[in-house]
This record gives sequence, structure tokens and C-alpha cells, in this order.
Amino acid sequence: FMLKEIFDQPQTIHDCLRGRLDADTGQITLSGIQQYLSEIINAPRIIIIACGTSWHAGLVAEYIIEELCRIPVEVEYASEFRYRNPIIHKGDVIIAISQSGETADTIVAIEKAKEQGAIILGIVNVVGSTISRISHAGAYTHAGPEIGVASTKAFTGQLAVLMLMALKIAHAKNTIDEEKYLLLCKELSKVPDKAAEILLQENKVKAIAKKYAAAKDFLYLGRGYNFPIALEGALKLKEISYIHAEGYPAAEMKHGPIALVDDHLPIVFIATNDTFHAKIVSNMQEIKARKGKIISVITDGDELAAELSDDCVSMPWIDEIIAPILNVIPLQLLAYYIGIENGHDVDKPRNLAKSVTVE
Repeated sequence: FMLKEIFDQPQTIHDCLRGRLDADTGQITLSGIQQYLSEIINAPRIIIIACGTSWHAGLVAEYIIEELCRIPVEVEYASEFRYRNPIIHKGDVIIAISQSGETADTIVAIEKAKEQGAIILGIVNVVGSTISRISHAGAYTHAGPEIGVASTKAFTGQLAVLMLMALKIAHAKNTIDEEKYLLLCKELSKVPDKAAEILLQENKVKAIAKKYAAAKDFLYLGRGYNFPIALEGALKLKEISYIHAEGYPAAEMKHGPIALVDDHLPIVFIATNDTFHAKIVSNMQEIKARKGKIISVITDGDELAAELSDDCVSMPWIDEIIAPILNVIPLQLLAYYIGIENGHDVDKPRNLAKSVTVE
């Protein structure tokens, strides 16, 4: 099921965008968001609450909403948010993200924020779920049933919805110029086709997985929009293969994790072309000098990063704001094939549940 769901993504992302995004005119239709658009535009801040993979989607959204909409964003683990005494003002917007819509910690956190006058927007996959019912408004991801416990297509659906929301808010708030707005709408509309292109490299990822399946630890590094994708890649590997993995912002590597680097440690870099590319190449050179094994996700034609890598997966070019949706796909495949190589049940990893309905 997990492999099927990874390969469903060109279609599920298309389904998520269908009827909502008209790339030619720049029209974005999100009726739930439209209903509260003036409140969102005037919100003093947005707080995103979620758990696990959904929390990583929230982190990507933090970068994008602050960049495009110029609204301060905080991302909170729902389990932490519910047990402290958070400062919530009337008019704050809470975005709750959950695949199942039944995540116990997130539900309690929403109820707490609602009592204090916040506007609740839910982003869920399961129609009619508790979070969809107790939110003021929101959007479904339309990813279809997800059977694999480790989330794949639901995650890319969440990213697609969050990007639509950010673009709609930025356009209404006039914090994005028309040319950039239309460009990003067009780029987002190309994601399903580009996702299908990436999946053609399945056998290449499978070979990389075979090569590193015996490793005891992995380090995942990314910058900017791709830092949360490093976290998500590491989480997928932990869930599916039971290998210890950590995700870090690449610049933080020198503040501790570089002590782990030796010729046995595979380091996965999300190093596609963006504002930080020269910096991440510099980080790759530091790892190379210390004999670390580099696996990289790079943009087609990037010879410098390819040369520094022991193994790499090439991605079609896309704007850096949209890139996280695509960059996670090879990391999902890598986790899947390492899990298979080590003989694990990838659909039902030990100790995990699909919907966490208890504390």
C-alpha cells in the first residue's frame, strides 16, 4: 500500500488542485478560506498546530506564509500546546493539520484555542472527521484513503492546500506582485506532471537504498523551505526501517552533528537550486572532507552538487517555494526501499497507529 500511495501522488496532488486552481487566470477557489478571508488578512498572527508528519507540513507553511503573506506564524506540537497556558488573542488564526482529523492532542488544542476566541481552520483528509466538524472552516486534501501508516500522499496533499492558502491570502493582502503570483500559480499547476517524472527514477532510488540499507544512522540536511523536508525524510526512515535518523538545518551541522560524521554515516542533502544553494554546496564540501557518504536530491544539470555526491537523484526545475512538495518524494521512496531491504512490514510499522486517538 505504501508504494501504491507514493505512486498515487501525481493523481492525488492533481485532485487536490482540481477545481481550486486556475493557473491561466490566477483564480484560486477555496470557499472555506474565502468565508474568513478578511479575518485572516487582518490576523495579528497565525498559529499552526499538528503532530508528526502534519507538523512538518506546518513548518513548510510557516516559511511560505511569512514570505508571501507577511503574517507572523508559529508552529506548535499539539501535544505541547494543549498542556501549557498559551497566549491566544481574539482574532488569532489557528490552522490545525491532521490526516485523520481524529488526532486527540490536536482536537483538545483546537477546543482550548476556540474557547479563547481564535478562528479555527482545519486541514484534514478524512471527510466528516472530528476536526472538520469543530473547525470554523478549512479545506480537505482530497488524497483519498491512506492505508500505509507512514503518511505519504496525505503529506503532499497538505503541502498543496497550504500553498494554495498562502497564495490566496497573499494575493488578497497585496503582499505579492501580480507577476510573481501568476508564476507561482503556474508552477503549482505543474507539480502533478513533475511528480510523475520523479517517480520514473524509482529503480535509481532502489539501488541507493540497497547500498545503504545496513547503515545504523542517517543524517538529513536541508536549508530554508527544505529544512522541514529533511525532518520529514528522517521521520519516514525511522518509521519504516527502524534506523535512527535525524533531520537538521544544514547550517546547524557545525553546532554538534558534524561530530558524528565518518566514512560509515550516510548524509542525505536536499540540495535543489534555491537561494541557499551555494551555502548547501559548502556544507557538502565540509562533509566530503570528513569522508561522509553523501546522498543528494539535486536539480537536473547541477554538476557541482552531483560531483560532490556519492549518489544523487535529479529533480526537474521548479520554483523554490513549490519545490518541497516534489523534494519529499525521493525521500519517501528511499525509506520504503530501505525498509523492504531490511525485511520490515512497511505498511504497518511496529508500535505505530494510523490515527493517534489517545494521548
